Amino acid sequence: MDLAELGEEFAAFWRERHLCTLATARDGGPPHVVPVGATLDLDTATARVITSGSSRKAQLIGADGAAVSLCQVDGRRWSTLEGRAVVRTEPEQVADAERRYTARYKPPRPNPSRVVLEIQVTRVMGNV
Repeated sequence: MDLAELGEEFAAFWRERHLCTLATARDGGPPHVVPVGATLDLDTATARVITSGSSRKAQLIGADGAAVSLCQVDGRRWSTLEGRAVVRTEPEQVADAERRYTARYKPPRPNPSRVVLEIQVTRVMGNV
């Protein structure tokens, strides 16, 4: 997917500081939706969320990965990214995600059990 085709307004919206929600599927139950900070790499169509490896969202994605939705809203402007998430534990992947998070938000608090939820974006919806 070429996210650059969505234009500068879309790119700017995903650079601005907005909190997001991440939706994952529970077995036989309603979706699990939680607030998160997220970053988007337009060049690779990859969104990233840092979290603790013991978090419920990381557990629901699991070792095999899972379909997720990541959404942010600012008044009438909104964007939802859908795709498959995987849990990345490699130190270099975690450090890269922390750098991206710092650029968009602020330095994250130290967390030795941090992992990265890496989402390969396959669908985009919204009004930006």
